[in-house]
Amino acid sequence: MAPSTRSRILIPVANPATAEELIRLGADLLDPDGGALTALGIVEVPEGMALSEGATRARHARRLLQRVLDFVPHGTPIHPIVRIGRHAAEGIVEAAAELDADLIVFGWGGKSPAGREGLMSPFSATIEEVIRDASCDIAVVKQRGARDLKRVVVPVRGGPHAELALHIAGAIARRHDATLTALHVVPPGITLAVRAQAEQALAAFVRQHVDGPVEMLVREASNVRAAILREADHSDIMVMGAAAPTGANGTTSLFGAMPEAIASRSQTTVVVVKTRETIGRQVFDQLASAAESLVAADRAAEESRAVPARVERWFGESNFHHAEFADLRRLVQLKEKQGLTISLVLPTLNEEETIGPIVRRAIREMVGRVPLLDEVLVMDSSSTDRTREIAEAEGARVVQHAEVLTRYGSFHGKGESLWKSLYETSGDLVVWADTDVRNWHPRMVYGTLGPLLHEPRLQYVKGYYQRPIVEAGVLREGGGGRVTELVARPLINLFFPELSGFIQPLAGEYAGRRSLLEQIPFFTGYAVEIGHLIDVAERAGLDGLGQVDLERRVHRNQELEGLSRMSFVILQAVMKRIEERRKAHLFAELGSTMKLPRSGRGRLSLEVIELADMERPPMIRIPEYLERRALNSALTDSVLG
Repeated sequence: MAPSTRSRILIPVANPATAEELIRLGADLLDPDGGALTALGIVEVPEGMALSEGATRARHARRLLQRVLDFVPHGTPIHPIVRIGRHAAEGIVEAAAELDADLIVFGWGGKSPAGREGLMSPFSATIEEVIRDASCDIAVVKQRGARDLKRVVVPVRGGPHAELALHIAGAIARRHDATLTALHVVPPGITLAVRAQAEQALAAFVRQHVDGPVEMLVREASNVRAAILREADHSDIMVMGAAAPTGANGTTSLFGAMPEAIASRSQTTVVVVKTRETIGRQVFDQLASAAESLVAADRAAEESRAVPARVERWFGESNFHHAEFADLRRLVQLKEKQGLTISLVLPTLNEEETIGPIVRRAIREMVGRVPLLDEVLVMDSSSTDRTREIAEAEGARVVQHAEVLTRYGSFHGKGESLWKSLYETSGDLVVWADTDVRNWHPRMVYGTLGPLLHEPRLQYVKGYYQRPIVEAGVLREGGGGRVTELVARPLINLFFPELSGFIQPLAGEYAGRRSLLEQIPFFTGYAVEIGHLIDVAERAGLDGLGQVDLERRVHRNQELEGLSRMSFVILQAVMKRIEERRKAHLFAELGSTMKLPRSGRGRLSLEVIELADMERPPMIRIPEYLERRALNSALTDSVLG
């Protein structure tokens, strides 16, 4: 017997304000032991326009889609997501494949007469395309505002669509403790023997596909449609399987003339269902044979052509704004529902001027007012000023990275601090935020956290912002990010074009899932951010990454020589990754010494500096880390137990 409940239900939402019945129906059909709903918004971008042009509309669509959360029964997992595409059907089919959905639930306006496109339901053509291309079951709902369900009716004539209708109707009836009625219509004037045969056949069919009590109802009627409509008037919801695909007049009918007529005329909510089409083995063999005939060069060329389109789509779909996540109580609800803990790490090196207000505000806003953060750690790199004392006075736990995992030694650099912070923290989500920021705001934290809590597909989220620069005491807009524009961006576009949509790949505000972060290596210095992006993209794929607009960030700027050193180290790291992935021998020839010419009055020299990031292995390979994680897990289990 096929399952009556579903694990992954996709609900395309055209208008969030009218989606309540669809969301509640989806919740009724959801497997209580681990299912999840996905509310999908589609942003269509016309041909000839870059998919990335849909980014702003996608943000607006995500804000609107949040309204469906008001309709979700308590305890029902739901994930609102927005996808960008040329056509709605294409986006729905791709999302269904990505999520491995086993049911798509549509709202349905019904088909309009041919040639009257102005009256056509916005989903009618879309549904037809989705049925043709999607590999999961489809349910369409003609909404009439059903809420308190006492009686669920299923007209039955047999066949796979009727089986699906019984499974779905049974799940609805069980959820509402309603009466499930299986209806079968026979011609009038039949003999008692024929009627008895019909009743026996109905009972056998129902027993095969439904667990639990079912009312069996056989009606005699010359007009089947009228009989079903009369029964619908005495029910709260009717579930029908699709019928023959062709109408009596020869015109194509999406679900069959009978179900469409019932859905159009009934004053009761009607759900029409259609099973997925099964592709025969012969077709699969043909597809496999055709795929194997492609030469490697053709595949590589196809992938190369696909990169720009993939980046454009990603840029539109995975580009967020911090204001989308400003409701911190909502973030706490998502965190608690998913059973997650969150660690904030603030790396420092002589930040006495800025660290106090940052720690104070983080703890006040995201620990005191709402319990978003479970721990706040200041990871210090041997500051010689009062950074540590100030941070401790404001309530943060302070650790010097040189004192962590001392068996493995210690290197100078931010990346070393971040790597060791994984050992010192326990959160399922880890957020890192720079501390040399003069206009620090909690959005630097919740902005990168928000997408991870809202979209399970995301593994790592990077911040970006406007970066003014202070020159001679004057704040000048647009002067920051020089290493990004002159070094990192050209390198990314040349060698890692799938990452070319990142606005600020070297930004210091980012968050990730521990399960991913513990699997990647860390460069110990300036190269940690570029290394993260390359390694995370390789492990999680571009769709696992996101970026968020944090608006504006004012921070300390380095002198030109410092930027030159940073650029040198970043170049080394990128060359190392190219060498590893493409088996090219580059790094050894480049070397790790940087020559800095010095000239002045009576002085001319060449300073040679050894300048290279070391590389720490994935934290998951460190025995002490595994022991600590096991201990934390045991303590958590004992507390919960």
